[in-house]
Amino acid sequence: MFVSPAFAQAGPAASGPGMIEAFLPIVLIFAVFYFLLIRPQQKKMREHKQMLSAVRRGDRVVTGVGIIGTVNKVVDDNELLVEVAEGVRVRVQRSMISGIVTKPEPVAGKPTGGETTDKLADANSAAAKPADSSGIVSPFKRLFGGKRDQ
Repeated sequence: MFVSPAFAQAGPAASGPGMIEAFLPIVLIFAVFYFLLIRPQQKKMREHKQMLSAVRRGDRVVTGVGIIGTVNKVVDDNELLVEVAEGVRVRVQRSMISGIVTKPEPVAGKPTGGETTDKLADANSAAAKPADSSGIVSPFKRLFGGKRDQ
């Protein structure tokens, strides 16, 4: 008899979280996945696609299985002829190229990017001079192919 008025005087039961508050953690988790996983993967795929479209004759490439060779001929949009050894040519799908090792060097006689041949000659002569003319050879140079004391 006394219990009934107490229930009647109590306020309404607390309601659960609203719809926005319930979906907010799910939206935040999706945003984190997008920015940490999906978007970087899309960027990596886009860069790989650009790299594949830039493969030209003479480029040294690495295939998906680790074979290194030189592109000898571009057969069509999806196929390349790669020379892996002298006289050994392999047909490779363009999508199986995992990277370009080196681009072919430009012809030495032609200046590139507005440089004159004098600047190139100066750079070559500076590279030919030893950096340290004191005659002291570090142990690291000896270890890795520098001058040896005799």
